[in-house]
Amino acid sequence: MELLSPDEIVRLTPPERLELIAQLWDSFENDDLPLTGAQKAELEHRLTSLDQDRRDGVTWATLKAELEQRCP
Repeated sequence: MELLSPDEIVRLTPPERLELIAQLWDSFENDDLPLTGAQKAELEHRLTSLDQDRRDGVTWATLKAELEQRCP
């Protein structure tokens, strides 16, 4: 495997470096990055919160109509 040297990396433009980071991140499989117990608990908490928020949320059309009434 041929790695980029630090000099080659800094010659990349910021968007090119961000793309490289994205490609590296996307190359991981789920099992490559194990979660700690605390991370798993936080993920479960957020997923539960997301489900609740969906039930309590409003559609964009409803929100837009309400905003248009408040700020004509």
